[in-house]
Amino acid sequence: MTSSPGPQVSDPEVTNTEVVVIGGGQAGLAAGYFLRRAGAPFVILDAEDRPGGAWQHYWDSLHLFSPAAHSPLPGWPMPRQPGVEYPSADHVVDYLTAYEGRYELPVRRPVTVRAVRDDDDALAVETDRGTWRAGHVISATGSWRRPHRPRVTGGEDFAGRQLHTVDYRRPDPFAGQRVVVVGGGNSAAQILADLAPVAEATWCTLRPPRLMPDDVDGRVLFDVATQRAAARRHGQEAEGLGGLGDIVMVPSVRAARDRGALVAHPMFDRIAPDGVAWEDGSFVACDAIIWCTGFTPDLAHLAPLGLPTEGGMPRTEVTRCLDEPRLHLLGYGDRTGFASATLIGAGRTAKGAVAEITRG
Repeated sequence: MTSSPGPQVSDPEVTNTEVVVIGGGQAGLAAGYFLRRAGAPFVILDAEDRPGGAWQHYWDSLHLFSPAAHSPLPGWPMPRQPGVEYPSADHVVDYLTAYEGRYELPVRRPVTVRAVRDDDDALAVETDRGTWRAGHVISATGSWRRPHRPRVTGGEDFAGRQLHTVDYRRPDPFAGQRVVVVGGGNSAAQILADLAPVAEATWCTLRPPRLMPDDVDGRVLFDVATQRAAARRHGQEAEGLGGLGDIVMVPSVRAARDRGALVAHPMFDRIAPDGVAWEDGSFVACDAIIWCTGFTPDLAHLAPLGLPTEGGMPRTEVTRCLDEPRLHLLGYGDRTGFASATLIGAGRTAKGAVAEITRG
């Protein structure tokens, strides 16, 4: 598969359509697939310059947790990457690019959505390329553009580099340096494993990290999530993913553990100009701090609707917004359907959202 730019936009003043999908990553494309099948007029507005969503911005060594056969969008399984069990981020970008073309999805890019407003019998989607009016809007912007970094005493005085997951691409710039990696999830573990062979890397976490068994990958995780969702529908309790641990032992992380490099330290209490320090007097000098501390949903465009929120998100019943039924939110984690931020999960939740929209 080869990458190619999506169709460029003209400058419409106001365009009417039935559905506007905001975001051209995996969730937006999954919605587009089902809208195309339903015969509904729609457009996908994407802020990126080319296809691939957030996958085009991940670090170079990132691979999926699951084999290609277990990471499909609806309608077309991801082709296997030759010689690789777990596909790379670049392979996913190529897959998403080809997926757009295969289903002739009407993606317009680059288009920056500035606001969604109530416009009487429609929702007005205001952008830097004009306004689209639609009976329904699907917001599928993800969270990559809104990295979260906690405030720590002394952070503004640090003389070295401070980066977030979004800024990290490869270990080479850190060769021979002392680097502190912060975070107890998969991103932190994978970036630590990436850095450890070339840098003096220290891992700091709020709680002791929980490593999953070596034989657990995305296939198992999705099966467990599916079983838990089914049990909840029938009013039953079922053990969630937390019982398995937090960090998937992908080959690079497993190799780092076997080398003794996967050792976590408690979170430091303050940052000094030349390192990080703990209340007990411990100190680690460092040249860089990489914050793998997560993201928040990218939903500023919905602010003009004045929707009540819970935990920073509009209130939803799966994907449908309870306070604005013409709005669906897709791909923002379990709040918008179990595993909805994964490739395979995006397809399942998109199917339900589009079914609700087209039923009316």
